[in-house]
This record gives sequence, structure tokens and C-alpha cells, in this order.
Amino acid sequence: MELAINYWAVILATLSTMVVGSIWYTPKVFGTRWAKLAKVDMNRPGSSATLAIIVTVVVSFVSAWVLAAATVVVWHAFGGSFLLTAVGTGAVLWAGFTAARFITHDAFEGRPTSLTVLNIAHELVTVLVMALIIGVWPPAGTI
Repeated sequence: MELAINYWAVILATLSTMVVGSIWYTPKVFGTRWAKLAKVDMNRPGSSATLAIIVTVVVSFVSAWVLAAATVVVWHAFGGSFLLTAVGTGAVLWAGFTAARFITHDAFEGRPTSLTVLNIAHELVTVLVMALIIGVWPPAGTI
């Protein structure tokens, strides 16, 4: 089996995380509620999001690449629709790793359940958008 990955899809999936996050955490959507629950001062003087954005892009690229690779492996193993495989793989990876780890860490840190739900819902939307991009733009030769 060749681990063929469409890097254009991975790059677009990476960028999509910035779009989803920008919308999700805008004050008119969930930003104000998130900041209150997470006890984050959005108006803190001298705060810069530059480093956080750089880290987010790098981590999002890794996540998109892993999702693309896992999708190819699962698709080779089971066949079927590449799009449905990408979405299913994304959902399983989200549930088994992202949601499970958030819930565990937040429980030990005593974070409010509503903050955990808000954050894992954001991650679910992010992963599903990435999966849709990867799924509709499979690597050459896989379909």
C-alpha cells in the first residue's frame, strides 16, 4: 500500500482550521462565552496572538496530515467512498483522542463542563471540515 497524500488538500485543511477558529471564537459566536468560562482576558494589554497563531498553524498541519494519512489507510483497508471514509475517520479520531483527552484533562483541572463541551464541539467542527476537504480532494490514483 502506498501512503499517497494530497498535500494541497492538507494545506487547505490546515487553513480551514484558522477559518473555523476565527468564526467560532468571535465574540458574536462563542468568543465571549469561551473567554468567560476559560477566564481569559481578551483585552489584556500587551498580549499578542502571533505565537499562538504560528503554533496553531503548525499543529493544524500535523493534524491534517495525520487525518489524510489515516484516511488513506482506512480507505485501503475497507474501500468504499473516500469522502465517507475521511469523515468517519475524522469522527473516530476526534472521539478517541481529542474529545477523550479534553474530557480527562478538564476533569482533573476542574474546568467547567460547559467549557469542555464548547471546546470539544469546536474541535469536532474543525476536524469534520478538515475531513470534508481531504475527502473531496483525494490523492491522485486513489479513486
